[in-house]
Amino acid sequence: MDTVEDRLAALEAQVAALSERPAAAPPPPAPEGTFWALDGLKQRLPPDGSGAVLYTGTVRVAGQHYDWQYGRTVDDLLAADWTDLPSTLSALAHPVRLRLLREILGGRQSTSELAEIEELGTTGQLHHHLRQITAAGWLRSAGRGRYAVPAERVVPLLAILTAAGR
Repeated sequence: MDTVEDRLAALEAQVAALSERPAAAPPPPAPEGTFWALDGLKQRLPPDGSGAVLYTGTVRVAGQHYDWQYGRTVDDLLAADWTDLPSTLSALAHPVRLRLLREILGGRQSTSELAEIEELGTTGQLHHHLRQITAAGWLRSAGRGRYAVPAERVVPLLAILTAAGR
């Protein structure tokens, strides 16, 4: 049986060995091409500008394919009129409306299909929410009680949801 002194000496030797190890290496740099979209944006900007914001996406939902990209300079964004944005954004600030958008993107596009989802409330409540998100531009009537997310809104909607989920 080891004595306390022997065990203490063994522990001291282990600590000394640990302290002699080199410090952990820094993480490797991001592989080349990781920021390919950002790099492409930077190449298109004037060097003296304040920057830009770009969002892009390629999406396949319910048998539909959407490719989209949009960018604006920071100067343009800050100079723009933001007074209409609250109504556009607040239309998304309700769980039933977000659920409706998800269901419609997923292929349930008729009011009769949507009315079958009990969590969405009464038919009157359903139509109220559909009117709100249609008025804000997140939906359009596709005729005969059917709705669709406009193609130009699919990627922006998903970009907003991505940003909100961070």
